[in-house]
Amino acid sequence: MDNVGIVVESLDEAISFFEVIGLKLEGRTRVEGEWVGKITGIASHCAEIAMMITPDGHSRLEISQFLTPSIIADHRTAPVNSLGYLRVMFTVEDIDEMVSRLSKHGAQLVGEVVQFENSYKLCYIRGTEGLLIGLAQELGHK
Repeated sequence: MDNVGIVVESLDEAISFFEVIGLKLEGRTRVEGEWVGKITGIASHCAEIAMMITPDGHSRLEISQFLTPSIIADHRTAPVNSLGYLRVMFTVEDIDEMVSRLSKHGAQLVGEVVQFENSYKLCYIRGTEGLLIGLAQELGHK
């Protein structure tokens, strides 16, 4: 997998939020023109994008802020059993500490932090702009 894309209203806020999780900004640019429209099917597509890389260097998150056209749908309040792409899950070393850090940036737990057998502690949070984010801590690794 090359990357997962997320559309946001504020690129700066999203970059700051994902930096708290441990992602690093790899690059930031504006994309527009006929070639982009051919990919997305949106003729007047103009967006600013930021590519962020995970701490292990194996995955990336592409965050896009559309300048034109305007956003036409908002799925941020969809419940976790909605159809389609819904969340990204990140591995963290200390889930309780991460939830505490993210709550200082406006994140809220969707339910609770729970333990799955002797394997993982897991939770969902609503992060910046209400994005659904999963956190997973493998037990025995801190």
